[in-house]
Amino acid sequence: MAFSKIVGFLRCTIDDRVTRVAWLNRSTILYAGNDKWSIDPRVIILVNTPTQYSIMIQNVDVYDEGPYTCSVQTDNHPKTSRVHLIVQVPPQIMNISSDITVNEGSSVTLLCLAIGRPEPTVTWRHLSVKEGQGFVSEDEYLEISDIKRDQSGEYECSALNDVAAPDVRKVKITVNYPPYISKAKNTGVSVGQKGILSCEASAVPTAEFQWFKEDTRLATGLDGMRIENKGRISTLTFFNVSEKDYGNYTCVATNKLGNTNASITLYGPGAVIDGVNSASRALACLWLSGTLFAHFFIKF
Repeated sequence: MAFSKIVGFLRCTIDDRVTRVAWLNRSTILYAGNDKWSIDPRVIILVNTPTQYSIMIQNVDVYDEGPYTCSVQTDNHPKTSRVHLIVQVPPQIMNISSDITVNEGSSVTLLCLAIGRPEPTVTWRHLSVKEGQGFVSEDEYLEISDIKRDQSGEYECSALNDVAAPDVRKVKITVNYPPYISKAKNTGVSVGQKGILSCEASAVPTAEFQWFKEDTRLATGLDGMRIENKGRISTLTFFNVSEKDYGNYTCVATNKLGNTNASITLYGPGAVIDGVNSASRALACLWLSGTLFAHFFIKF
């Protein structure tokens, strides 16, 4: 594995007493004076002066790591100076899992393989949670058993070895789960007015909606009604409410993993909802307000 932007410089300081000089890699002569002995085109002489003798290795490879010797000959005796070339390689993620879609309750294993010198530290982090709570694994493998819907989202793999900026890649996990209706509220409206029943369901994949009154499935245009589905919300609109529109309606939310339903009531003034008359409920509120006011007045 070569890294074309990395260059190695090997410098040897000499003086005017030196008569011969050479660079060696282990026992192999690279340069002797200005004469090149190495057949490697990446090795070139950089400086040959009375005070410095230096060579350069272009496109440094991890296999270039090791001991190098500057050998000099003087009038008295030969001398050597050794240097150990250490090749550091920035982290690089070589293999990472693809985006994945699973059903809730499944087991998931994500893989992130990275190389570098020194060996990089690999960390997995869940990006879809609050800051400070996202680190979930310090390993090449991230294993999630019995995955939950709130564990869906992007997971970031980071490889770091302090040689350069970390290499970062992301994997998206989509968790499918059956619908559940999170909001369905009874609605009161007078005859002749516009009435809207709303049903909200969370699901992955997004739920499909159906509306029923008793055993009859409703459709847009039937008796002046309109059904409109937008993402998680379905609405049943009555443009001109009549007496026959009052009653219980069922919202059904379905996806490939299951279905759920909720009963929603469209009622008019004076209707009894959950055993309480709507008009009586309003009077009770007024009575309670008056009682509290009187208690407050007497006390003070």
